[in-house]
Amino acid sequence: MGVNERKKRVLIAKPGLDGHDRGAKFIARALRDGGFEVIYTGIRRTPEEIAAAAVQEDVAAIGLSSLSGGHNRLFPAVIEALAKINGSDIQVLGGGVIPTEDIPALKEAGIREIFTPGTPIEIIIQSFQEACDLHYRHRSA
Repeated sequence: MGVNERKKRVLIAKPGLDGHDRGAKFIARALRDGGFEVIYTGIRRTPEEIAAAAVQEDVAAIGLSSLSGGHNRLFPAVIEALAKINGSDIQVLGGGVIPTEDIPALKEAGIREIFTPGTPIEIIIQSFQEACDLHYRHRSA
């Protein structure tokens, strides 16, 4: 099965104490409608729980959602947790209420893309497709 024939498998997660999951559920549904297989972990997950679930579920990408302001600590913590369990090839994307000035540091920490409120869903889906394709290319190399 080629890279483009494989059903793309992603995980959507809410790290930290943020209990607002409407946006994460919206993204999960949009990705499902876009042909992805989506695992949703629910709210209030630790970075270690998210990384473990991603590796266990053999996903290509993780979408993190944060509305509580913990993104600067929690998003990079997911990257670190993945590295500890041989999951560094899993692409991580993030979204939510994230100030523009925080985006460069998040990308430097390894977050592939950051989506702020109002990002068109087509852009988000395309970014997840590209992240999955990159993951599968690295795996087959």
